[in-house]
Amino acid sequence: MTEWTAAALPSFSGRTVIITGANSGLGLVTARELARVGADVVLAVRNTGKGDEAAASMTGNVAVRRLDLQDLASVRDFAAATERVDVLVNNAGIMAVPYARTVDGFESQIGTNHLGHFALTNLLLPKITDRVVTVSSFMHIFGRINIDDLNWKARPYSAWPAYGQSKLANLLFTSELQKRLSQAGSPVRALAAHPGYSHTNLQGQSGRKLGDAVMALGGQYFATDADFGARQTLYAVAADLPGDTFVGPRYAMRGPTGPAWRTRRARDTSMAAALWDLSERLTGTTFAL
Repeated sequence: MTEWTAAALPSFSGRTVIITGANSGLGLVTARELARVGADVVLAVRNTGKGDEAAASMTGNVAVRRLDLQDLASVRDFAAATERVDVLVNNAGIMAVPYARTVDGFESQIGTNHLGHFALTNLLLPKITDRVVTVSSFMHIFGRINIDDLNWKARPYSAWPAYGQSKLANLLFTSELQKRLSQAGSPVRALAAHPGYSHTNLQGQSGRKLGDAVMALGGQYFATDADFGARQTLYAVAADLPGDTFVGPRYAMRGPTGPAWRTRRARDTSMAAALWDLSERLTGTTFAL
């Protein structure tokens, strides 16, 4: 069987795709390829200057709109100004960064990677016609959800465990969203994807010289490029897959694209429901169908 690549994308003419964090890395490649096949692509980015630069490098119908996932007011403004969308790609993320808080007081990684996208999805859901694709990570295997201290207020902060928690949250969110969509009789699907180990600008942001040096070395010798990483997202966007499919490389970091393995913790339906309830309370948004 021929390995799937972005060259196999069908026409997306007449369809609108919103991609968060699409001014660089995996998001930029995802946007570029979907614009190439005719989609009306919206780059939802915090820095619109960088978004304009990214849009200028693409062919097709590409718009740039401001969205700051670390500010729920910005998320609400973005959603309110959106008339319709066929596909939402929750791509933006930060990885293993020093401790910081969002505008709303969330730990920055769970706030950006999960809570911001959780709010955005719920607010846009009545306008979405096809699917929601959320970019997780193989690093979810190291994640544990601390439902009593999601925002690291009562325990010493550790950057990598915080990242793992946020990526596990992406998968639990996807499962619970699909459950709710199915119960509501909605044709919209929720899927997730992970890029394997792709070298992007996420690496080297921890503020720790040794750790960043190791990541740089790994990126140079072991990582795939952003095109390979974005291929997983694009497959989740375009392929006829069941809801709650997790797409990734067959061999975790490399290999043909298809359904990927997830941990037992990522299949914990009780935790998925508890995380959803907590996320609703924290963001003030609810399932809107």
